[in-house]
Amino acid sequence: MTFAPHRSLSPSTTRRASTEASTEKGEKEDGYLYDRAEWTGPSNMAGSQRVFRYVLLAVVALVVIFFVSASSGVGPGSGYTQKASELLKGQGSVYEGSGSNSVPAGGQDSKAGSGSNANPVDVVKSAVAPLYTAVSSNTHDTTSPNPNNPALSSTPPLGQSAPGHRMNATFVTLARNSDVWEISRSIRQVEDRFNHAYNYDWVFLNDADFDETFVKVTSALTSGRTRYGKIDSEHWGFPSFIDQEKARKVREDMHERKIIYGDSVSYRHMCRYESGFFFRHKLMQEYEWYWRVEPSIELFCDIKYDPFKFMADNKKKYSFVLSLYEYVETIPTLWDSVKGFMKAHPEHIVADNSLAFLSDDGGESYNHCHFWSNFEVGNLDWLRSPAYVDYFNHLDRDGGFFYERWGDAPVHSIAAGLMLKKEEIHFFNDIAYYHVPFTHCPTGEQLRLDNKCHCNPKDNFDWNGYSCTKRFFEVNKMPLPEGYEKEQ
Repeated sequence: MTFAPHRSLSPSTTRRASTEASTEKGEKEDGYLYDRAEWTGPSNMAGSQRVFRYVLLAVVALVVIFFVSASSGVGPGSGYTQKASELLKGQGSVYEGSGSNSVPAGGQDSKAGSGSNANPVDVVKSAVAPLYTAVSSNTHDTTSPNPNNPALSSTPPLGQSAPGHRMNATFVTLARNSDVWEISRSIRQVEDRFNHAYNYDWVFLNDADFDETFVKVTSALTSGRTRYGKIDSEHWGFPSFIDQEKARKVREDMHERKIIYGDSVSYRHMCRYESGFFFRHKLMQEYEWYWRVEPSIELFCDIKYDPFKFMADNKKKYSFVLSLYEYVETIPTLWDSVKGFMKAHPEHIVADNSLAFLSDDGGESYNHCHFWSNFEVGNLDWLRSPAYVDYFNHLDRDGGFFYERWGDAPVHSIAAGLMLKKEEIHFFNDIAYYHVPFTHCPTGEQLRLDNKCHCNPKDNFDWNGYSCTKRFFEVNKMPLPEGYEKEQ
């Protein structure tokens, strides 16, 4: 979620169309001869055309100046936050709106191709291979390993498995039946760039039964098991302590103020579920590691090693590829709730944490930086730990998921920043990723070439003024990647 969500956001593709009313040789229309350069005819017509062109050029110049100044002249704090929220407004979400038609549909474990009367089972297509190691040269490195490291093999061709031990890990997706073709696109991205060689499981979750089409299509696309879980009703709905009338008035107010997803009930359920419950689902209880995947994402580069194993070998517990400022109007009291938790449970706040990533004044206030959680590779045991559960329960009782519109992205990020050591959070520079409207394209030309990337580095959001990734590097006292200055 900022959701991405936590559920999927369907990206929009912009195409430019152009038409030309002129010809190479020139034709006669309304008594005038014309070509690609300009009309020929009465002088007043030629003069009008020239004036029109001058006006058009002036408008274009003003637009260019506006965008250049907007991208380079922004100060810190609320200016960044507001601009980031504006960029998010156009993204759309499957959780936008409210009512039964806007919430996702879940389902049972099922076997691809089986009829509705078949016994529910997992789809098993697993592979076992000999031991494989991929270890960073620096145990506490906070960026991805050097792709030229001989310990990292090239991605095997489609249909071939990589050697090595598999982790107890799964992909996890919150989806509804109508998302089938959008999540299919994501599955192909993940399979083609990585999982065809590793055959990890895939868990699909939602609050209703998956239909036969969703099961057949998704299970046919994956190289590992596909598992389909239904969300418990107590995890997807209003808890008993929420004042429904107060929550309704909040949604109406946010709607009037045009706050993104401000009037959506289903989006709030999604954010709360991703914040505190997905890792407790009975299917997820079987795993130690997860990789969250949303519908309609893109992976632009080959992934030549196992990120799950990299996380385990290097003692990482949480990772990201994009970071930005949260929409201020959605979390006005979130940090107050967090400070209440820190006061009640000082035992859960670790030394050498990343508070400096979250706050500019030692924790007095929140600077709104967060990791964009529609991409996460993380440790499920940490999320199921007493520390995280106490944290979520404290926030949940304060009611901000419904009385405001707290997203799972800042909730996860604040938890990681306070309860994990700095070196336990990882930035995957080499996993190139797109989720509308932001792109992470790896910084470093050789890295992009080695990993067969097809993203445009000019689209990289990392060094944009509205990104918090540079702050992450500063907090961890890491040198910025070579070539970053070309992408600012």
